[in-house]
Amino acid sequence: MRVAVMQPYFMPYIGYFQLIKAVDKFIIYDDVNYIKQGWINRNNILLNGKSYLFSIPLKDASSFKKINDIEINQGLFPKWKIKFFKTLELAYKKAPFYTSIIPILEDLLDCPNKVNNLIYVSLLKICNYLEIATHIEKSSTIYQNSELSKEERLIDICKKENADTYINPLGGQDLYDKEYFAKNNVKLFFIKSNKDNYIQFGDSFIPWLSIIDILMFNSPQKIREMLDNYELI
Repeated sequence: MRVAVMQPYFMPYIGYFQLIKAVDKFIIYDDVNYIKQGWINRNNILLNGKSYLFSIPLKDASSFKKINDIEINQGLFPKWKIKFFKTLELAYKKAPFYTSIIPILEDLLDCPNKVNNLIYVSLLKICNYLEIATHIEKSSTIYQNSELSKEERLIDICKKENADTYINPLGGQDLYDKEYFAKNNVKLFFIKSNKDNYIQFGDSFIPWLSIIDILMFNSPQKIREMLDNYELI
């Protein structure tokens, strides 16, 4: 049984989905503090040959609040959504899979309330489109272990899931100790994403954009191949 735990990001880069596909159960870590200027409510797409940052408007977002308590700003969201889809049209209308992807995005952006729920739904819909069978769960709904320290929480989740393997993004190498996990009968691996170039619009390639960019330019079959292009360290 393989498990991964990751904070919720909206339409993250392909490495996030590689992590989801690499495990049997993926836990959205949404009962931890919100991080300002992070990737929870924003990401990059390709616009006029450059990386363009978009941000979903939130209400009273604060690092003193848990992610699952952060609401979408309902006063600003409708106008933002109109602008967002106009930007997507400007950016990707000539992309080969634009007409397939826009309805999916329109569906998942239909009346969200909290940012964690929006991200949960978006991950489910994209995984369904890509035929990723991993079970996805929110930490706030099941584990009730927020009093534990970082590593202790992860070990506790693994034990409750009867998981013998925990996979973490590569950046966690400075945070988590393989020996500590091994003492708790859990094997710890770090996932390293390998860059996959694909045809965008110009001669240059801009990597690590939102999964939106990859969806616009590649078939589901091609993306599934890209999702397997990683190493476990």
